[in-house]
Amino acid sequence: MRTHYCGLVDENLIGQTVTLCGWADVARNLGGVCFIDLRDHEGIVQVVSEPDDPSYATAADVGYEFCLKVSGTVRARHSVNDKIRTGKVEVVAETIEILNRAGTLPFYLHETPGEDTRLKYRYLDLRRPEMQHKLRTRTKLVQALRRYLDAAGFQDIETPILTKATPEGARDYLVPSRVHAGEFFALPQSPQLFKQMLMVAGFDRYYQIVKCFRDEDLRADRQPEFTQIDLEMSFVEE
Repeated sequence: MRTHYCGLVDENLIGQTVTLCGWADVARNLGGVCFIDLRDHEGIVQVVSEPDDPSYATAADVGYEFCLKVSGTVRARHSVNDKIRTGKVEVVAETIEILNRAGTLPFYLHETPGEDTRLKYRYLDLRRPEMQHKLRTRTKLVQALRRYLDAAGFQDIETPILTKATPEGARDYLVPSRVHAGEFFALPQSPQLFKQMLMVAGFDRYYQIVKCFRDEDLRADRQPEFTQIDLEMSFVEE
């Protein structure tokens, strides 16, 4: 469906046909030409549709945060926008397909609404460039950690999530069993027992990026559900 990312369209593609998918960050109808700033996670590119273009009627109907598929030809812009990476080019739309319309949104993506609003409309909050950057940076960090630990001989081993209650520093989250009446599972506060079993079994270098659960009051340094890098080694002095 998509041939290029919006934020990666540059002068090397001038004269070529591209197909882009993304959201209408800005949609302007200037009474003769429609301009759409099309956004994906790589950035924004300007899409242009003129009255003689077959895409014009659709372009004039586009609103804020409409999800679009655009096919067109890349050309040099008459006025360069140095504020964005794609500021030297634009896409002359041949076809515009509205994949999904958007109603009136509870907030604009350039705003920073209150926490309750962000959580209620999390799918919109995650579209904001700040949140996109944070989550994609996390992905790169995890990839770097895995490369380092894999090169050091560590084994990435998953341990059970449904287990039994064990005495640790906080209360356990309990999950009733549907099959065994009156019985329950506990969600692990850490993989401590399992990684010790792995050491005994001969897996002398273990790691896991693991979910942990602790039924305790929410504080600045305490979360009921969190992710940690868990490590264990055998036959080492430090």
